[in-house]
Amino acid sequence: MIRPLHPTALVTGGNRGIGRAIAAGLKARGCVVTLAARDEAAGRQAAADLGTGFARIDLTDPDSYFEVLTRSGGFDILVNNAGILNDVSLLSPRSDFDRAMEVMVHAPLDLIRLNLPHWRQTGWGRIVNLSSGWGAHAEGLQGPGAYGVAKAALNALTRALVRDLPPGVKINAACPGWVATRMGGAQAPLTPDEGADTPLWLATLPDDGPTGGFFRARQPIPW
Repeated sequence: MIRPLHPTALVTGGNRGIGRAIAAGLKARGCVVTLAARDEAAGRQAAADLGTGFARIDLTDPDSYFEVLTRSGGFDILVNNAGILNDVSLLSPRSDFDRAMEVMVHAPLDLIRLNLPHWRQTGWGRIVNLSSGWGAHAEGLQGPGAYGVAKAALNALTRALVRDLPPGVKINAACPGWVATRMGGAQAPLTPDEGADTPLWLATLPDDGPTGGFFRARQPIPW
């Protein structure tokens, strides 16, 4: 259970916003980063700008991430950052519930499952699930449409997987706060770098760090 000198890392939705800041931060910390994005042109440009690897992953297409995990042999650090947000009622025929659950719950679980042989072999790993206070029961599940429900399910997954992961592999959820991204809007008070701070901390936790928790500004918050 020794941390690799240069851990490999996969960051989904890494071409912009918080994901891009996380990818840059992990690279600055000595990790070998693969930036994953659905938009190949934007992803390749972001990877070139940051000096990271690139993988095209569409989280609604399991074949795309199966190929990446199979080809790579697995990653030490997995950051499930990609997400979608649409303000459409869950009761509307236009609800994005199925897609939200696919992108923010089903695909992260698939990625963890596919990466499991690597973690079993190395005995060291970190999983960071990008969540939100909008997905917290304690904060009233305030997220619009399917967003809050999907993030609440991702939080539940974070808690439940602690009992199934190999020793040496930590999993935590992070709320980055209200960040000025395409999703968060220009009026948000935090920069992407500020929003990336807690996920970066969780991705590089020491052996005595927490697991199965939910954190904002590096402090535990209620589910």
